[in-house]
Amino acid sequence: MTLRAILLDKDGTFVDFDRTWGPAAFRVMERMAGGDRARVERLMAVSQFDEAVMRFHPTSPLVAGSSADYGPLWAGALGVPFSAAVTDAMDELFVEEGLVALTAIGDPPAVMTALRARGLVLGIVTNDSENGARHQAARLGIDHHFDFIVGWDSGHGRKPGPGQIEAFLRDHAMAPHEVAMVGDSLHDMHAARAAGVVAIGVETGPLVPADFHRHADVVLPSIMDLAGWLDARPAAQPSPLANASPS
Repeated sequence: MTLRAILLDKDGTFVDFDRTWGPAAFRVMERMAGGDRARVERLMAVSQFDEAVMRFHPTSPLVAGSSADYGPLWAGALGVPFSAAVTDAMDELFVEEGLVALTAIGDPPAVMTALRARGLVLGIVTNDSENGARHQAARLGIDHHFDFIVGWDSGHGRKPGPGQIEAFLRDHAMAPHEVAMVGDSLHDMHAARAAGVVAIGVETGPLVPADFHRHADVVLPSIMDLAGWLDARPAAQPSPLANASPS
């Protein structure tokens, strides 16, 4: 089956999660805490953040979740009621600080140019905010390659749910077998499988499981290997996991 479109997760897929979000998140915590060290320490605790190495532990809710997921934890650590105003403030600061520390994986401009040259429609499907995704794609110089960019706040739900991918299928009138989802986590693979699209794992994120191959149709070292995989891919390749349910 011929692929017509590729959807990409962002963090851990073409944005280096640790190098970008470690320092960025610490600055956001400092700003949200208003310089109060006790509040910063509470935020680090609920975020499972190691200040010594500026990284999140793999079990941190910030690794694969959205501000809607960890926002209540931050509100509690700050001693304020949780509300949309809290997630709005967090997302705004994460956009700012995420641009300061933004670090790419491989060469995203070269990858996206190569994929577009093959006639593929490209999209970003992320649990970051849509605004954050758009700003980072622009900073990397790849925003013009994408026909579809959605975040957790775009109105289609968030991964591991299939809503974001299903929105793309509807908007572009494509069948699931014509679309692939590329990501570094089980959230990405579960979303892909639930939507019935081809699931492509990349080993560049903080949550790559040891049994990644069980959950993906193919696992590649990084997005730098996408073009080569496409060129070597048989014309007809059904997805054995397309209709399987997440384990």
